[in-house]
Amino acid sequence: MRKTVIGVMGPGDQATEKEIQNAYKLGELIAQQGWVLLTGGRNVGVMDAASQGAKSANGLTIGVLPRDNENGISAAVDIAIFTDMGNARNNINVISSDVVIACGMGIGTASEVALALKANQPVILLSDDEISKVFFKKMSPANVYIINSCEQAIATIKLTLNNIKRYSISD
Repeated sequence: MRKTVIGVMGPGDQATEKEIQNAYKLGELIAQQGWVLLTGGRNVGVMDAASQGAKSANGLTIGVLPRDNENGISAAVDIAIFTDMGNARNNINVISSDVVIACGMGIGTASEVALALKANQPVILLSDDEISKVFFKKMSPANVYIINSCEQAIATIKLTLNNIKRYSISD
């Protein structure tokens, strides 16, 4: 059976200390559930913190990287997928995830949230950015979950996974 993949997206260089702390905790909690963590794979911000958190709990991490080489990769990435696609890799990030968590908000994260919603993916927003909460909730009320803690994110993931229909190869 295919493993559940949870994507954690968020700011890189512009991540706040709170976002980094939340990302680390999310990674840790995701790994404790036995889920696979998927991030943008870089060694900065939310991507690195979530991967480090997952590794601290012996989790499996995937990094979908914007380049075709190992420059800037997080040391906590187990499986590196080199795309040489720059920001176009954001679509790979979201369609490869069963659920997407936006931990913080920036331009890249906003693009990932929008792509996830366009693909009818569930998105969990853990962000202090009130404008993005209102905007994305208005765009897709049924697929956007606004939460306030990492523990609430895990509970919400469990609820959404029960609603996701998994397709077999014969479908």
